[in-house]
Amino acid sequence: MSTFKALLTIALSSQVLLAEAVQQGDKTASAVTYRKVEHKAFVAGEELRYRMHYGFVDAGEAVLKVKECDKKINERKLLHVEGTGRTISAFDWFYVVRDRYESYIDSEGVFPWLFVRRVNEGGYIINQDYTYLQHKKKVDNGEGTSFDIPEAAQDMISAFYYARTLDFTNAKKGDEFTIPVFYDDTNFPLKIRYMGKETIKLRMGKFKCIKFAPVVEKGRVFKTEDDLSVWISDDQNKIPLLAKAKILVGSIKMEVVEYKNLAGPISEVK
Repeated sequence: MSTFKALLTIALSSQVLLAEAVQQGDKTASAVTYRKVEHKAFVAGEELRYRMHYGFVDAGEAVLKVKECDKKINERKLLHVEGTGRTISAFDWFYVVRDRYESYIDSEGVFPWLFVRRVNEGGYIINQDYTYLQHKKKVDNGEGTSFDIPEAAQDMISAFYYARTLDFTNAKKGDEFTIPVFYDDTNFPLKIRYMGKETIKLRMGKFKCIKFAPVVEKGRVFKTEDDLSVWISDDQNKIPLLAKAKILVGSIKMEVVEYKNLAGPISEVK
């Protein structure tokens, strides 16, 4: 299958899934009281671009885009988030990665209604089409199986945005924040540990940041549960600027190389 045909198939499948969800809107959902998250962290139009380094080599890039959505699910307004990832330069010669993620996020509650995942990593394929029935606290995995989930459970993409809405004003070093996430047919309580404030220097400049250590699963990729560190901008946007990970076979770094249409000014040190 050509690259163009593959991307077209992905785009069409996500639109069919959304259309079905809109048509099959559950009338009982309107009786449910959903949470409302007040925030100024992101807006439609935001675009973030990252570059990933393996050791000293540029290995890949990732792009995240927030878009307006003209459709509704259960009469709820949506934001459409697209995330893509791919290998670049020499890495693309021997290990090709073409990943695409989509999340249709409730614009008021910042939780997902639909999640689309298309992964192609060196020929390893994952196709997922999850429907989050938030009013029933269930997920339909698109393969005839449903799972119980906690209230306002997140997918892999929406969790990224919901984390940016959290208030860290009174956080102390060592404090943990938990986000309920459902992925790969499993409920997973994502924990992020507050590590204080730092100023970091990147290709784009110097920034005031808040540092976190997401608690990861050790053994499969990471040696210990503290082998991942993330720095987010210390401002209303709270965009991840830098991530460093120690893995079993080396180290990975990912840093922001471009940002557009942020909700507010970024904490760059002039």
